[in-house]
Amino acid sequence: MSERAAGRLSFEYVRRHYHVPAKRGGRVLFRGKPARITSGNGHYVRIRMDGESRSIIVHPTWEMEYLDGGGAV
Repeated sequence: MSERAAGRLSFEYVRRHYHVPAKRGGRVLFRGKPARITSGNGHYVRIRMDGESRSIIVHPTWEMEYLDGGGAV
């Protein structure tokens, strides 16, 4: 299975299990700061904080706010 396919399965699990709209490219606030979801990682998601070059792994419900639509912050 490719890494991209594994990421899709991760997102499906996260959406179903945690009832959140997680998807690649989705905009979120993590600890009140803007970020973008870069990939799924099992039960977690990877996000890149605006202005940063590296992604971090976070729990999909811990201090996360999912933004509606385009999610412009």
